[in-house]
Amino acid sequence: MKDKKVIFMGTPEFSVPVLEMLIENTNVIAVVTQPDKEVGKKGIVFSPIKEVAIKNNIKVFQPVKVRKEFDDIIALNPDIIVTCAYGQIIPTEILECPKYGCINVHASLLPYLRGGAPIHHAIIDGYSKTGITIMYMDDKMDEGDIISQSETLISDDDTTEKLHNRLSIMGRDLLFETLPSIFAGTNGRIKQDHSIATYGYNIKREDERVDFNKTRREIFNQVRGLNSWPGAYSLLDEHVLKIWETIIGDESNSNVPNGTILGFTKNGIEVKCADGKIILKLIQPEGKKKMDAISYLNGLKNKEELIGKVLV
Repeated sequence: MKDKKVIFMGTPEFSVPVLEMLIENTNVIAVVTQPDKEVGKKGIVFSPIKEVAIKNNIKVFQPVKVRKEFDDIIALNPDIIVTCAYGQIIPTEILECPKYGCINVHASLLPYLRGGAPIHHAIIDGYSKTGITIMYMDDKMDEGDIISQSETLISDDDTTEKLHNRLSIMGRDLLFETLPSIFAGTNGRIKQDHSIATYGYNIKREDERVDFNKTRREIFNQVRGLNSWPGAYSLLDEHVLKIWETIIGDESNSNVPNGTILGFTKNGIEVKCADGKIILKLIQPEGKKKMDAISYLNGLKNKEELIGKVLV
């Protein structure tokens, strides 16, 4: 595969193992990634993919809008373009450019969880399994023909961070296994069943707020699905309380409003929700670092004052 000219399009840490595999096994002639960002005191920050490209002396393109700035990419006449979490819609001019097509490494078992946050939603939405799909790209979001797939089970111990790291390696390995058949023209090509498609759209601020009118399982999944970024939260006395880990508690017959702090256990703070109690185990009070809930309680002058307060 070393004779095949590849352009890679990607941005976040998730994409790094895929790019590193391509560098080792093909001729990566350019990388396309999102523009640099200015991040507080850090100043200008490069994307993880740009960092890898610079380290390997690979040409980097960073169009603000790739649908309008693609001539330099096409001029390189790549054999194949591989995308993985790039972050922009790819124009038809690029899709039709390479001899072997434009393929995408997507972090779900398509047609399930199309969109920009499939890993978060796999956990938040209660999926029992997810995986990686290698697919041909078309002009619609994640609707192209499937080439190959690999799956993994989701356990209650999984967070988005754990699943992200596992899928990143799975994406690298599945692409490595699949590329030879693409170049040989022997790969499969399966049309997606659009009637069963689901979506994992980008997480919005309102998705991060815990609604205690939901069930114990729904809240448990939401908190895991937002760990370790961007994090779930609620408000306690009008201050943001980040919630990083919960435990599903017992059923409750209490008539108090959902969100009410009921008491404490050896594991944390019991809160009323739609079908019982959810226990807050790992939290982050506003302006402080993450801490287990027991340490937080031990630092209060009178923890009993919390009982009866409502998280909203």
